[in-house]
Amino acid sequence: MKTGAYLTRAEPDGSARSRTAKKGDLAKHPAPTIKTLATGSLKGVPVAVKDIVVTDDGRPSTAASKILEPFVSPYDATAVAKLREAGAIITGKTNLDEFAMGSSTETSALGKTVNPWDPERVPGGSSGGSAVAVATRDVPLALGTDTGGSVRQPAAFCGVVGFKPTYGRVSRYGMIAMASSLDQAGTFSLTVEDTATLLTAISGADPHDATSVDQPVPDYRKALTGDVKGLKVGLPKEYFIDGVQPEVEQAVRAAADELKAQGAEITEISLPHTKYSIAVYYIVMPAEASSNLARYDGIRYGYSAETDPEADAKTLLDIYLQTKSRGFGDEVKRRIMLGTYVLSSGYYDAYYKQAMAVRTLIQKDFDDAFKDVDVILTPTTPTTAFKIGEKSDDPLQMYLNDIFTVPANLAGLPAISVPAGFDKQGLPIGLQLMGPQWGEETVLRAAHAHEQQHDWHAQTPKDNSKEGA
Repeated sequence: MKTGAYLTRAEPDGSARSRTAKKGDLAKHPAPTIKTLATGSLKGVPVAVKDIVVTDDGRPSTAASKILEPFVSPYDATAVAKLREAGAIITGKTNLDEFAMGSSTETSALGKTVNPWDPERVPGGSSGGSAVAVATRDVPLALGTDTGGSVRQPAAFCGVVGFKPTYGRVSRYGMIAMASSLDQAGTFSLTVEDTATLLTAISGADPHDATSVDQPVPDYRKALTGDVKGLKVGLPKEYFIDGVQPEVEQAVRAAADELKAQGAEITEISLPHTKYSIAVYYIVMPAEASSNLARYDGIRYGYSAETDPEADAKTLLDIYLQTKSRGFGDEVKRRIMLGTYVLSSGYYDAYYKQAMAVRTLIQKDFDDAFKDVDVILTPTTPTTAFKIGEKSDDPLQMYLNDIFTVPANLAGLPAISVPAGFDKQGLPIGLQLMGPQWGEETVLRAAHAHEQQHDWHAQTPKDNSKEGA
């Protein structure tokens, strides 16, 4: 199956190869077995990297946008540099929604990625390429970024493990910015243990990133004891609402019962401001994105209408206008316009300022909840993977797909999605576990305990052909 997971691949000598890679390319970097990773070492382990994380290896760093298609980074992102130091091999750059703006990897300007469980369905987004690379067993590990669920949602859709650490745990240096107070590097893997290994390698304070926090980095693998006796698990009633696919809710409630059988305490909790999360997110995120994307003007780097024979840019203003209009896709333009609007004079107080006030209330809800529980258990997404094109013409329905993942980003919390079974159509279901700030060890411990009860993480798509991905 040709999944379109990659934008560029590596040749055996490490040089770059475009996404026109032909049949058999994936076999050049066979993924090591889980037993290899069980040693806790990344030496020789292939890792795919979402193409919004820059790499200094001759490959373009595009953010899946025409406006950056020619750009080659002169440096490695800190997370990539840490992987290289640990001995990992960067095998390629994966596809994504343009500038990470999307939930289906359909807004990529450089090609489409499909779900390996059903090629007529989306893999989720924005980190869809990384999720697919792991789901097809091309690589055991991949990097993504998570601004509103862009690691956890595609992990759920593709049946793999996706983890977003606490904001500030992993350096954002070298991540092409969308929304700076929300963006966070995240991980994909086949197992929770592999997630712990990767997270340990890339975590830590970074002098290049003022938002990274100098917190001790434990060996997360040591938290995977399998013991959840006495663990207090909260089920927020606001996450079990009309519109949730019945099989998804059943899977999450079954997971709660299993944790209870293992000795955990299950408690219903309330996060009353959750209902405002999507509204808050789609004010804060576009506002920050409109500021971050102002730098792409066709003058310094990337695509420029001035050198495009199909453009007609005769003046400086022409260059600015045509570079942005031709270089950005429709979804990026939509969010830039929304963000510019909510930051404009006369609307800042009415929209952005109010949204930030409600964001504080959402954070307080979580602070209050974690006084009584250790982790919070929810669905990752309301439904399993939807069909390609099903929501493309309805941005609101697309945005609502992130309703359960966005709150963790607004509050800066660690959260994981792990496989929780399959629906009647054979599509993966994901469940989400959230913890307090710096509570990665507890989240991983609970996720690992759940994982040990099933073999869902070991199941692969029916057609797991690696040709031409």
